[in-house]
Amino acid sequence: METQGKNSFSKLIPLMLAFFAMGFVDLVGTASNYVQKDLNLSDSAANVFPGMVFFWFLIFSVPTGLLMSRIGRRKTVLLSLVVTVASLMVPVLAYNYAAMLISFALLGIGNTLMQVSLNPLLSNIVKGDKLASSLTTGQFVKAIASFIAPILMARFALAFDNWRILFPLFAIIGIAATIWLGMTHIDEETQNKKTATFKDCFSLLGKGFIFCCFVGIVCHVGIDVGVNTTAPKILMERLQMPIEDAGYATVIYFVFRTIGCFTGAFVLTRFSAKSFFAISIVLMAIGIGGLFFAHNISFIYACIALVGLGNSNVFPIIFSQALLHLPDKKDEVSGLMIMGLFGGTIFPLLMGFLADTLASQMGALVVLSVGVAYLIFMSSKLKKNISE
Repeated sequence: METQGKNSFSKLIPLMLAFFAMGFVDLVGTASNYVQKDLNLSDSAANVFPGMVFFWFLIFSVPTGLLMSRIGRRKTVLLSLVVTVASLMVPVLAYNYAAMLISFALLGIGNTLMQVSLNPLLSNIVKGDKLASSLTTGQFVKAIASFIAPILMARFALAFDNWRILFPLFAIIGIAATIWLGMTHIDEETQNKKTATFKDCFSLLGKGFIFCCFVGIVCHVGIDVGVNTTAPKILMERLQMPIEDAGYATVIYFVFRTIGCFTGAFVLTRFSAKSFFAISIVLMAIGIGGLFFAHNISFIYACIALVGLGNSNVFPIIFSQALLHLPDKKDEVSGLMIMGLFGGTIFPLLMGFLADTLASQMGALVVLSVGVAYLIFMSSKLKKNISE
């Protein structure tokens, strides 16, 4: 038993390194600002870069799930790492608008492949009730890469007048993850079923619980991206704060989201996912509700922190329950769940439209509230125990 535990731990290490590589995609937001400055781009031209990431989730998520059923999860993760490394090498070879479009497109495609395949691959090592906790640990490791990327870019820009040093540095880590995982044997379920088709995959949305989880992922990501977009605007609107200072609101959100991922990895080993999910949604509801009437900077920051804490573990809980609901269709389910990340595009569009209509960020908060309301509804649908 002890040998088996040590063997599983040795397999977890390269997977966690792959989760770290998954966080590389979050460099796009800060990097696009540097590219805009370096190449003297307009806002609309620069905004193409981050928008590209969510586009590929819509296009490639389900096909990746089908690809996994053919070549296996580990090979799909390895392919995602190769594409990610290639994306990071493009700016090293050429630095112009076209090159950066190619780089960020490849980064988005690689991340889509990784998001779909890495989570179910982890389920081949971690079983049952421990899966949600392990997925949360992976999200925490991913958050570390997301957190350090803008810090490293700023350091490299100041010390070497070249923020792009981050690209070859992350590429080296990606190569290490590829080699390590390539040398690691992981037993996967025997594919004794017929090859899945697009129809088979999308037909799973006809199953009530899977559809519920899919919409839950859409709301989770929509709230995640929406709060990061709206929080600074609330400070600017209500406190007349300059954008340079208001931007710290997103840092507050991200810090508490990271703390939530770290603590969630331990809490989920002791409490049921259903109970923890309910607590998380209550925190989000209090935070979003407070933002409707908060006009004090400390109060606003506290509300943003609560939303960050509450939203930090929603994804791994929903994702793990969806996988375990249909254990023989993990590849197809994973593709559908990751396609839900397209919510990061839908919510901001709706928030912007309603905010313009009401001439206030109250409109954006209304959209966020709808997302939270759905997650409150969903909390009653989750299973307390995996065996249910």
